[in-house]
Amino acid sequence: RAEEAYYYFAQTHYCIQDYYLANYYLKSFVKTFPTSQYAEECLFLAAMCSYKLSPKHTLDQTDTRLAIDEFQLFIDRYPSSELKDSCNTMVGQLRNKLELKSFEVAKLYHTTQRYRSAVVALEGALEQYPGSKYREETMFLMVESYFKYAERSVDKKKLSRYKDTTDSYYKFVANFPESSRLREAEYYFNQSQKEIERLKNEGYDI
Repeated sequence: RAEEAYYYFAQTHYCIQDYYLANYYLKSFVKTFPTSQYAEECLFLAAMCSYKLSPKHTLDQTDTRLAIDEFQLFIDRYPSSELKDSCNTMVGQLRNKLELKSFEVAKLYHTTQRYRSAVVALEGALEQYPGSKYREETMFLMVESYFKYAERSVDKKKLSRYKDTTDSYYKFVANFPESSRLREAEYYFNQSQKEIERLKNEGYDI
């Protein structure tokens, strides 16, 4: 009767919302009794524990990533499960949280005027989440960050950084030709063009 006893033991931790222990015992149950009639339910509930432990986006997202991995494991192991759609829905919610976290970390660098770090973080966010709902704002902030970074650079480094500004502007316009931030982006582009011309006239090169 060990199988049934272990099942209820794991379920008890889940019911009292002790999700860390519940996650451990539910996964342990699946490893111990992989052919059990309860194995599918326990693997799903183990993922649900991590889902419930996933904090708001401003905090560490270890449990969020763990939940995504566990839901994916469940889908891989039970591709015909009636719970598959629920898993996909929750994975989407968790990925949206990671996407927002990535965007806001990058935006914070920009807000605190750490423009070099902002550029790196914004590029990373775009690469990791190419279809992000924050893509327009991210690409605009890249234009602004490159410009501000160039402004604060020594003259011998300004030319390449203003060139980065114009390149990011072209990408922004190509993706969002009707953006409400277009006029601001055009200002940074025009100023960059003027500075590039000035620097070239003064003998600087990339």
